[in-house]
Amino acid sequence: MIETPYLLFLGDAPDMLAAKVAIGIRDWRPDHAVGQIRLPGCGADLGLTEMTLAEAKAAGAKTLVIGVANRGGLISAAWKEVLIQALEMGYDLASGLHNLLRDEGDLVAAAQTYGGTLHDVRVPTVGYPIANGVKRRGKRCLAVGTDCSVGKMYTALAMDAEMQERGMKSTFRATGQTGILITGHGVPLDAVVADFMAGSVEYLTPDNDDDHWDLIEGQGSLFHISYSGVTMALVHGGQADALILCHEPTRAHMRGLPDYSVPSLEELRDVALPLALRANADCKVVGISVNTQHLTEEDAVAYLSEVEARMGIPAVDPYRHGAGRLVDALAAI
Repeated sequence: MIETPYLLFLGDAPDMLAAKVAIGIRDWRPDHAVGQIRLPGCGADLGLTEMTLAEAKAAGAKTLVIGVANRGGLISAAWKEVLIQALEMGYDLASGLHNLLRDEGDLVAAAQTYGGTLHDVRVPTVGYPIANGVKRRGKRCLAVGTDCSVGKMYTALAMDAEMQERGMKSTFRATGQTGILITGHGVPLDAVVADFMAGSVEYLTPDNDDDHWDLIEGQGSLFHISYSGVTMALVHGGQADALILCHEPTRAHMRGLPDYSVPSLEELRDVALPLALRANADCKVVGISVNTQHLTEEDAVAYLSEVEARMGIPAVDPYRHGAGRLVDALAAI
């Protein structure tokens, strides 16, 4: 169990997208975050209280969470001084990076010396089965995106919160490090051996009541050259009854791939749905979630209206305007 509250470490993140782990915790578990700590030149700012390790410790922080998700998931050498100092001061460390804390000898030595715990949340802890495709009871909704970091997790969390408020049966199913840090459980899908990825999604979303919805956190994109495999595992392992298309309209290119353009929502629908139908012949695309954070309110409303008219299904920003219409679309299935 990772002890809360957290001090969120942003390191030298070049921009806000690189700090998406910390942003997710701030937005969905604000009571867990006492403040932020940054290195010189950091391009991300969560708007939380800037704290030293000592100040956060005095405020009750127990775990320093690495809130950065950089390309390749590496622990930067520039971070080490802060990480080791935190262990010396009695903090635990938590990270969702591919580069594991437990593989860094100096961090392991400091943790052993000072009694700290190293939490690597991107490590599978279950021997997952190979997917068998057997139909499961209950209902499942999967968020799929035109790109990485477009709001798939926020969409599923917002829908789950709306359903809980309505008294509907639902569970947010985390499949990445941020979701696991927010909820305390889930499958670190991109760290699962490839043959077992779809099976781990089946494991995560087992038989349930007929009127229960699993809101499955999406990962990657079927169109992303680097990360399409993890999305494919979710599409087939999730056996979704409903897909929500997720998009961020201001992207000039795919995240981290300047030579690749972002596909249209129509392209996403026309690729994702046939693949989903292979696992569940009743699957439907029921709504569109648009991340409008970089648009003014007026431009956001106009864009959503245009997309909805063009696509013929509800188009909303569930974080900005609420997830009610997306939940209505699920309830209508």
